[in-house]
Amino acid sequence: MSEQKNTNTPEMRPEQDANEVRKVRIEKLNDMCANGSNPFEITSYDRTATAGEVLAAFERFEGVYVRIAGRLVSKRIMGKASFGHLLDCDGKMQGYFSRDDMGVDEYQAFKKWDVGDIIGIEGEVFKTKTGEISVHVKKATLLSKSLLPLPEKFHGLRDTELRYRQRYVDLIANPEVKEVFVKRSKIITAIREVLDKKGFIEVETPILNTLAGGANARPFITHHNTLDIDMYLRIATELHLKRCIVGGFDKVYEIGRQFRNEGMDPKHNPEFTTIELYQAYADYKDMMDITEELYSTACLKACGTLDIEYQGQPLSFKTPWQRLTMIEAVKKYTGLDFENEALDELIKKANEMGLELSADTTWGRALYEAFDRFVEEKLTGPVFIMDYPVEVSPLAKRKPSDPRLTERFEFFVCASEGGNAFSELNDPIDQRSRFEQQMLAKAKGDEEAQPYDEDFCTALEYGMPPTGGVGIGIDRMVMVLTNSPSIRDVLLFPTMRPLNK
Repeated sequence: MSEQKNTNTPEMRPEQDANEVRKVRIEKLNDMCANGSNPFEITSYDRTATAGEVLAAFERFEGVYVRIAGRLVSKRIMGKASFGHLLDCDGKMQGYFSRDDMGVDEYQAFKKWDVGDIIGIEGEVFKTKTGEISVHVKKATLLSKSLLPLPEKFHGLRDTELRYRQRYVDLIANPEVKEVFVKRSKIITAIREVLDKKGFIEVETPILNTLAGGANARPFITHHNTLDIDMYLRIATELHLKRCIVGGFDKVYEIGRQFRNEGMDPKHNPEFTTIELYQAYADYKDMMDITEELYSTACLKACGTLDIEYQGQPLSFKTPWQRLTMIEAVKKYTGLDFENEALDELIKKANEMGLELSADTTWGRALYEAFDRFVEEKLTGPVFIMDYPVEVSPLAKRKPSDPRLTERFEFFVCASEGGNAFSELNDPIDQRSRFEQQMLAKAKGDEEAQPYDEDFCTALEYGMPPTGGVGIGIDRMVMVLTNSPSIRDVLLFPTMRPLNK
């Protein structure tokens, strides 16, 4: 059983055009069909093992007759015997194909198959002279014909544009990419397990709405033909979930897609996934505890440890995380003391540092602008930043000790905001006033200001208990826990500009 390598079939030469290859493969398919062996007529294949299972437990599988199916990703023809590798859902398995074992006709048919074809093999598991676990093939079946060749050097495919546009090729070429999405699934499962054990109920709320509320963001607009009205893809699940709290649910959550008609960069995609949860008789400090638990559990499930590295930056998700008020954070990183200095002096100093605040800027707006400009980029984290100004928190409850601030936090990991939480505003009178302020901002040109949601105010007038709520970006969580530099790396099919634009 010599394992010397042979060159690929002429069809795989890189200088050939993909269209030429496709033409040759269609001719092969037509010949098969004419001979009564159309692979697309096969409806199933009874697998008894996967490559990963055999590779992980060779001692148990040695000498066992197995049936494995997958994509043919390499083929070395050497006269009366050949080698090929199959790639399936969890591993890559070598097959040893021999004319003496398979028969002349079946072996000749195999030699005409192409890299990229989906095949099934059956035979005994053994180990070659070089120690590679393999299947001694007795029978091979063509299950699906590949008409397009895999890209040249697909085993090391690194063309970012191609990888995102043709994720199906990316997943074939780069096993580590597939592992990212396996971890993503584990992370979401871990989140559900934590919340389900705590008695939360998973619910579903509308994606199409007549108002786009619950966050400050530009919505996507569509049109409902039957009702003849414009509708909006949701930008948040918050207001509907809080209606559930009004209706008597004590603990609810939703994992789902949000849509925001905004910019695209390594941290932003127009559609993204969040987890939002709300708990009656709780506040934002309770939400900090839940956030820590969700992250630590997901980190352990995906990484096996709480101490990880993100893009060269060491991180620890051991609890408790650091907690700073926004006032403390601004003072720590800029020296601006919003607790003790006069507002006009703060505005002067902030402008000298590079801000452009007008003389009539409110205390809360000045605090937030200083934080946003000078502090956020320095937060390695994980860290909770608490007590945001009321001007930028239209759905959060005011702090009893300082009505200029709200009981709100955001948490940051590697200078990126990972989630947002409130002690939820349940005062309908105050809520109406906040919506009115948002409408004034919209009238002045703020396209992200929230609309006035009369029905939500009506719901609050029926009474909502004190409630804590938090929203966490799933995609950014997955980025951190899989060490992925771009949000596109953790979305199977990210939004891309059409090729003809």
